[in-house]
Parts: sequence; C-alpha cells; structure tokens
Amino acid sequence: MNQQPTQQKFTTEGIAPLDRPSSVTRFFMSIVARAERLNLRFARLGNPPVYDNLVFPWTEAIERAYPAIRAELDRLLVRKADLPNFQDISSDVKVLSTDNGWKTFFLAGFGKPSSRNIALCPRTWEAARQIPGLKTAMFSIFEPGKHLPPHRGPYNGVLRLHLGLIVPEQSDRLAIRVADQIRHWREGKVLIFDDAYEHEAWNHTGTTRVVLFVDFVKPLRFPANLVNWLLLNLALFTPFIREGMENHKAWEKKFYAEAEKLRNMKD
Repeated sequence: MNQQPTQQKFTTEGIAPLDRPSSVTRFFMSIVARAERLNLRFARLGNPPVYDNLVFPWTEAIERAYPAIRAELDRLLVRKADLPNFQDISSDVKVLSTDNGWKTFFLAGFGKPSSRNIALCPRTWEAARQIPGLKTAMFSIFEPGKHLPPHRGPYNGVLRLHLGLIVPEQSDRLAIRVADQIRHWREGKVLIFDDAYEHEAWNHTGTTRVVLFVDFVKPLRFPANLVNWLLLNLALFTPFIREGMENHKAWEKKFYAEAEKLRNMKD
C-alpha cells in the first residue's frame, strides 16, 4: 500500500540528542527538515514505505551475486566476535541498541569506502557498486533475540536495500515492519524500503540473521536532486559523521593488527 507524502512523519526519533547542539548542527538540522519536505514533493518513484523491485532493474544483478557475497560473508564470520557493534561506530545508534546483538562490517560508510575491508570482500563490493547513488554498504548482523524498537532514519534523501544472506526461517519471529507493512527477508532476495518511515526489526529465532545493508540516493527530480546532493555531501562535516569515521578507523586499526598477529603466530 502506498502512503501519501503527507502521511510520512518527520521527527528526530532515532537521532542521538546533543546536550548542547552547536550552531552548525542546529543550522544543518533546520536545512534537513526543509529538504525532506522537498524530497517528498519531487520523488521520482513516489514515497511508498516499501518499493517494488521492478522499479529498480539493477536489483536482478545484486541477487545474482548472492552466492559470491554469501561465500565472502561466511569467511568473514570466522571472526564474528571481533566485529564491531553498530553503536561502537555510530554513536547515534545508542538510542536503539546498547548490547552486542547488532554487529556490522562496513565496506563503505558515511560516503567513504574502506579499502581494507573491501579487499576482504571484493565480490560484494563489485555487486554493491552497481547500485546508483551508493552511500553505505555493510553486513548487518542480527544475533538471536535482537529487537530494534520503532524508530525512523535521520533523513529521507536515501533509500535502504537489504539483501538476505543468512535467513534462518520464514516466520513472524524474524521480520521487519515498515509503517504498516511487515516483511520477511529471503536469502538471495532484495528488499528496498524507505527508512524515513517508522520501522522496527526483530530476530526472535535461535540463529543469527545477516543481510547486506545498503543506503543509496533516493531518485528525485530537480530541484530536490540538487539539494539532496549538496546535503549528503555537507553531512560529512557534521559531528555525528566525523565521529563515526574516526571510530571506524580506530576499529579497523585494531582488527587488522590482530589479524597480522595471528598470521605471525601461525608462521
């Protein structure tokens, strides 16, 4: 069911509060609110909570790459315990998750590729790069019992793609709700939704769930497409994004130093 633009709610839910927001942050958030209204008006494909994959022909290529992506994921999960919790990279996620139940592995985040991580998963990166307007690409790992409470993304200028990689079962114990729609992941299949709608996700099974998680630029008409491009590039200078980039660099340094130590021990 497609909802009308006026039904999409815009709040700051899901955005970590700052005790004393800087003038730069306050100005940026005011611009975001105006841009979101513009994006609703000039969306090329409408504003449904969940999209029909047929409007994105490139999804077929992503699904064909599933076996190669899954193989790279399986090798990576050997070191699952060393992967970061999402909130350890993006501090704003702390309003949603504070335990060890949501782990990540970034190939690109905050608009910046991670060359060392890409080297471990080249086929995954090759597939992800076929997505027009790619901004973020990562493995999203939901441990058994994990439940993300209702929230919305910070900005409606991007859409989100999930490619099911490890999906233990098809039931309401493992699902995502976007607005009033409940969807289930399927291995090798793409799900595209607008995370600016209220959504929540849960894994009440006894097995880990993993998806390839991608944010890409929402298709917009002029002038919204121009404003969106400017805003997404300016976001790199905000405190949240800069902190996330530094957190990821610190984790990468530790992760690969430990890998080198293990290799030396085997030699």
